[in-house]
Amino acid sequence: MAEIELADVTKSYKNKVAIDSLNLHIKDNEFFVLFGPAGAGKTTTLKTIAGIEFPQKGLVKIGGEIVNLIEPMHRNVSMVFENYALYPHMSVYDNIAFPLRSKLHRKDEAYIKQAVENVVNMLHIDGLYERKPSQLSNGQRQRVAIGRCLVREPAVFLMDEPLAHLDAKLRHFMRSELKEMQSAFNTTTIYVTHDFMEAMSLADRIAVLNNGKIEQLGNSLQMYYTPQNEFVARLFGEPEMNLFPAEMVTEAGTLKLRALGQEVLLLPEPDAADVLKNHSSANMDIGVRGLDVSFSFTPVDKNWISGSVYAFEPIGNKVIITVDVNGARIRIATLNNITADLDQAVFIKFNMKNALYFNGETKELITRSDIQRYM
Repeated sequence: MAEIELADVTKSYKNKVAIDSLNLHIKDNEFFVLFGPAGAGKTTTLKTIAGIEFPQKGLVKIGGEIVNLIEPMHRNVSMVFENYALYPHMSVYDNIAFPLRSKLHRKDEAYIKQAVENVVNMLHIDGLYERKPSQLSNGQRQRVAIGRCLVREPAVFLMDEPLAHLDAKLRHFMRSELKEMQSAFNTTTIYVTHDFMEAMSLADRIAVLNNGKIEQLGNSLQMYYTPQNEFVARLFGEPEMNLFPAEMVTEAGTLKLRALGQEVLLLPEPDAADVLKNHSSANMDIGVRGLDVSFSFTPVDKNWISGSVYAFEPIGNKVIITVDVNGARIRIATLNNITADLDQAVFIKFNMKNALYFNGETKELITRSDIQRYM
């Protein structure tokens, strides 16, 4: 059990700043996810906590103890690497058992046998005991690497995209298993991923990283419903959130929004309109998720926006329709029983109750309707 603290940590590689004055406090027994695109600094942060990398500036604390100058083997952390890092000359059994045979964590063979059996049964690799890593698929190697991490009970689990090479069915199964195991082991877990579904389903809290800095820190609902800026808004949700510029106009004393080169004016909810009226900039971006866009292939009334079908993507239990509206691409998520032809006329309407409003210059969140509900 351990709290993790990063205080003003900076790590650079020549002219590239991988972590930029990063401050984090991860609670004891928390499942904490580092999320962001490639190159955001997620793995470097994880390696800095593990002791594989040493920061040029700042402090790393585990359980209240400064560990900047402590070697990885003495930090009592267990890490899964994205590239497996298995011992090629050892069998599956010996790879998983290896941490329990080390000088620091040595156990008797009866204990090791039971611990390894528990792990391999959970990971469905019990028939692979005698195989070497070269005889395994990528998914099997990844499961062995996870097993080696889980076989002992460290103060901190560090996981660098551990499910990246598993098939979809096993990945879904392992998400729930990892969360349950972390709770059972009563151990702090830091998990790196670029998959927003993994982040949202696993995390107690999420830190969204971009260029070595935290864009937002919070829980899954906060990331989805109140992203602090457009960068975060784009990362969560499938399809990606629709974002388009708009300008405020006043019509008969009511604030409305003109967007997408259409005569149709969008009407914010009253509580959102009150905030927008007092905002310093008249330029903004509106964010609407694909589930909040209604559509029709025939005109409904004058309040619907006209466009044409740009792309049609059946994806299992849903369809993603991309609509071209004066050069803007609006993505709609709908049921899989819909069919459409490219360039077919289509009419759309936004559910403004769930719309988000961002500053058109800074790209920071201004407000949304009923915002306090999600804070």
